Amino acid sequence: MGSPAFTFRLERVRSLRERAEEQARENLAAGLNARLQSEALLQQAAGAARAARDATLGTALRGASGHDLLAAQAYSERREAERQSAALDLHRRDTEVAARRAALTAAARDREVIERLERRKRAEHAAEVARVEQIELDEIALGVHRRGQVAA
Repeated sequence: MGSPAFTFRLERVRSLRERAEEQARENLAAGLNARLQSEALLQQAAGAARAARDATLGTALRGASGHDLLAAQAYSERREAERQSAALDLHRRDTEVAARRAALTAAARDREVIERLERRKRAEHAAEVARVEQIELDEIALGVHRRGQVAA
């Protein structure tokens, strides 16, 4: 009553899809990490821009010379440009994270499809093995029954 072991013919595909999902998960983690760094840089740049505006206002209130006012304004504008650049970088990181999250979702869905197929094929194999074993048991029982009739 030895039955053949179950072999899934698409095992290589399943393995590839698992690796693709793992890679997508790692990419998402890296993207989230980069996003956190960009967010911290934006907070630093926003703080520097606020400090520069306050310094420019302080310079104006002190009654500084026109040259000092222009220098303070230029400094403030540079800090504001850095803040805007950091905000754009954060937006770009958000877009990357969203794309990586979508890629992970697709990879997980692909892996799940192949795993459902494997479960279905495994169940079909088990059902076929059970059917064959039942046929063999029925044949044995029939043989025992026939021998019992012949002996009687």
